[in-house]
Amino acid sequence: MKILDRVLGVLLILGGLGHTAGSLQAYKADQMTLLWSLCASLFVFLLAGANLIRAGRPRDTALAWLCLGGGLCHIATSVRFGVLIGNVFDFRPLIFILITLGLCGMCVRTLLQRQ
Repeated sequence: MKILDRVLGVLLILGGLGHTAGSLQAYKADQMTLLWSLCASLFVFLLAGANLIRAGRPRDTALAWLCLGGGLCHIATSVRFGVLIGNVFDFRPLIFILITLGLCGMCVRTLLQRQ
């Protein structure tokens, strides 16, 4: 399970790289939107990094709670993005939702192991 946990973290980083590249391409003429889009990329990288650290620290419940909260927020914003573009099942929000759901499941697993 630790391998799956780390694979999901790496996939989230790859998704963040794709988000960054897409943002730079799509919003190069709109600097304000580009800034906010790159902030979202930064959030993805921080969430992925925290989850990769959490995967190596199975007894750290504080970190698991932090990752779970961040993951749930990321799922909410990804669903909202899907609604805004008119298709929640579009590849862009769907891949982030699925990867982050997996990471949230790993957080819950960590939290339940402590009890």
